[in-house]
Amino acid sequence: MIDPVFLDSPLYRCEALEPALGCAVSVKLETANPVRSFKARGTELVASQLAADAERAAVCASAGNLGQALAWSGRRRGLDVTVVASRFATRAKLDRIRGLGAGLELVDGDHEMARERAAAIARHDGIRLVEDSLDIETCEGAATIGLELLEPEDTAPSFDTVLIALGGGALATGVGHVLKALAPGVEVICVQPLGAPALTLSWRRRSVVTTDSADTIADGVAGRYPIPAVLDDLLLVADDAVLVQEASIIAGMRMLLDHAGLVVEPSAALGIAAILEDRDRFAGRHVVTIVCGSNVDVDAYRRWVGAAPTRRS
Repeated sequence: MIDPVFLDSPLYRCEALEPALGCAVSVKLETANPVRSFKARGTELVASQLAADAERAAVCASAGNLGQALAWSGRRRGLDVTVVASRFATRAKLDRIRGLGAGLELVDGDHEMARERAAAIARHDGIRLVEDSLDIETCEGAATIGLELLEPEDTAPSFDTVLIALGGGALATGVGHVLKALAPGVEVICVQPLGAPALTLSWRRRSVVTTDSADTIADGVAGRYPIPAVLDDLLLVADDAVLVQEASIIAGMRMLLDHAGLVVEPSAALGIAAILEDRDRFAGRHVVTIVCGSNVDVDAYRRWVGAAPTRRS
């Protein structure tokens, strides 16, 4: 059901990162596809099922990546897609949603307000509300990343740790369930910004914790109201959940540019940020980090990282 263009993304050991990080690092590159993020693995499932059931419309709330993915998957299948987003979302993501033919409605608030508005549209119009991380298809799509990490199936994985960006939870729960079922010895560590800690705090307390605000450059993981069912799943599969500072996220983005030639959005650098903040924990280990998206505003990226890689002799 998933277009092959979104499957079998590159997985490779990036030795250039290792001297600075003190551990072996492999990168699972989820940006080399038409929507530049892993989200289409899930929206391909959603859109395929909607088309099979002769449903012609869907709406979602998105910080940008899910909206692009649903627009792309829906356009291929003749679906009428509406995306609700914050007016303050990354402009490049909003422009891409429009470019893919989806209707775009902007709200004068954050992602949580967008979620409320999308739900209201779905009720009023009687159409499918696609809820990232709650809808099982979004988690199942992400889970295919876990299956690819463990190929070939008859060989034990060379890595012992996977670092996963934690936002709504689809990526963490999807990949986490696969790893715990097929490679239980691999440590699953979720990473979230200190400025948007709701799901990490919820994991630590084993009950839903909401926050009044989210303050992070990592807009793709900036939720404030965790979904209870997602937390239940996360408690089953995550070995740890850590919070990282904004400076570490920016340093991670810069390292991925300088040492791997990768332009990534802040959410995709959370794994590197976690290693930077706790080198002793990861010393001598083989870590996989999932580079989950590269939809970034160019001007903001230049402010954070600089325009070009640093030359090294």
